[in-house]
Amino acid sequence: MKRWQRMPFGAEPVDTGGVRFRLWAPDVDAVWLQLDGGQDLPMVAASEGWFELMVPSARAGSRYLYRLPNGLRVPDPASRFNPDDVHGASEVIAPTAFDWPDGDWRGRPWETAVVYEIHLGSFTPAGNFTGAIERLDYLVRLGVTAIEIMPVADFPGRCNWGYDGVLPFAPDAAYGRPEDFKRLIAAAHKRGLIVLLDVVYNHFGPEGNYLHAYAPDFFNPRHATPWGAAINFEAGNCRTVRDYFVANALYWLNEFHLDGLRLDAIHAICDDSSPEIIEEIADAIRSGPGRARHVHLVLENERNQARYLGRDDSNRPTLATAQWNDDLHHTLHVLATGETDGYYADYAAQPARLLGRCLSEGFAYQGEASAFAHGEPRGYASGHLPPAAFINFLQNHDQIGNRAFGERLCHLASPAAMEALTALLLLAPQPPLLFMGEEFAASQPFLFFCDFGPELAQAVTEGRRREFSRFARFADPAVRESIPDPNAAASFEACVLDWSAIERVPHRATLELHRQLLTLRRQSIVPRLTGMGNGDPHLCLLSAHALAIDWRLGDGSRLALLANLGDEATEAIPPIGTAIFATANLDAATLAKGRLPPWSVAWHLQEGDST
Repeated sequence: MKRWQRMPFGAEPVDTGGVRFRLWAPDVDAVWLQLDGGQDLPMVAASEGWFELMVPSARAGSRYLYRLPNGLRVPDPASRFNPDDVHGASEVIAPTAFDWPDGDWRGRPWETAVVYEIHLGSFTPAGNFTGAIERLDYLVRLGVTAIEIMPVADFPGRCNWGYDGVLPFAPDAAYGRPEDFKRLIAAAHKRGLIVLLDVVYNHFGPEGNYLHAYAPDFFNPRHATPWGAAINFEAGNCRTVRDYFVANALYWLNEFHLDGLRLDAIHAICDDSSPEIIEEIADAIRSGPGRARHVHLVLENERNQARYLGRDDSNRPTLATAQWNDDLHHTLHVLATGETDGYYADYAAQPARLLGRCLSEGFAYQGEASAFAHGEPRGYASGHLPPAAFINFLQNHDQIGNRAFGERLCHLASPAAMEALTALLLLAPQPPLLFMGEEFAASQPFLFFCDFGPELAQAVTEGRRREFSRFARFADPAVRESIPDPNAAASFEACVLDWSAIERVPHRATLELHRQLLTLRRQSIVPRLTGMGNGDPHLCLLSAHALAIDWRLGDGSRLALLANLGDEATEAIPPIGTAIFATANLDAATLAKGRLPPWSVAWHLQEGDST
């Protein structure tokens, strides 16, 4: 099977032979095409800032650049591949050269999702698409059903988290060629795995972005973001910009047969138009690839805008499928570590109440004032939404990597706390997310790393260390100097997972706990989730660190949680139903007496009538 997303942008092979090149450059009056290092060919000016040229001699594999009137040569902003990095020539790719073996794949329902987030460069020693294929069978045995890949859009240098990409259509050459990415996706589908890709539509990276030189209308200076002027989704000439990002979403879903996208930090997208770009992308997905298969749109959104997560009368998402629930993470992190600085300050008081609200209603903050945000209200009512709309996690790339030393939660919390939190995460009705290596308590940190040019590299290193100066721990300049340099090769190398650890103590036991819990989730919980609505949750706070909660599942059964996430024992009324899991420190006799030891979790299931 062949797959090809036709686009007005970039280089497109023509069925009759040759290649058609198109560039939107409304700020210049002439553009030349340099093909395979040869003579510059003048492009034809079309309407509304477009330049185009049909070259019969061009072919798949041809390298090309665009020359501007000032002599600057730039890669194609819609390049499908840039083999020599972001400053080099683009390569013509023939999408139909890849023969897809997964023609029968229709994806999986979201209720089955157990998400595993990976950074391709540090997931395996190979650090590429091919290396990731070698770990797919392991993920299936673990109980994972979906892999979420951090951004692959071409970034500068040898390594990067991916959020500094500047060529959104081009898989970074550090990971392999486009066909290598397609092989990874096809291999995942063969094993029944959903593949989600993290994409960045709120900014371009700081190095290798040439759009300002010929298409400044890609940006809207009326809106400032942490990365400079906002992408222009609402001002003059925004139609072409919007088309570019809608095309990008469809490109990944159609040409690469991905099962969904995770949109990074949509709160940083500045768009007051109607429909918003998020709505336009969601509509394009629903009316396009979403008509024939399961396609999932996942959001990161600090504003907790529940309207993006609405369901129709058939409980199908009207826009996005789900959102990462930072509120739940922050609450559990405070409980497990006692840290209350930065944004954790908002979760220090009554953490069990906030946790209960996350588990029963979605967001902890639903319009209440945030002290961290200087008293501004945060969030919107979300209790009407189903648990499937909220992705729970203990760790992800941000929450680990934005720490000065990239410590994982297992480096900060006790083994008992980790067992309790893992049991809570993996058996709750909400889809869980694991960050690579979490399932075996990896010793490796996940640091912030990048590989910018010398001038920018120094600014990033200094800025990174200055960022932590507001914390008491880093008030001393000498201590700040100990923060790893993001641009040092050693910072990236320290993050590559050591897979031999899964055969050693204590990592093997942690891995077995995850496998046990995910088997239980697959067998006893997932089959009951469809149609549960918001679950009609019942919440009871037992202490400042303990709670009881139960949900009505789609088949009428009730799933009940007892959790004591503190250092003191507490009293509890044992739930009705059959015990399906308890942490190692909680036996049936103790629970029957109504006692919950410190850091203990129990799950019960009561059969019910679906009518």
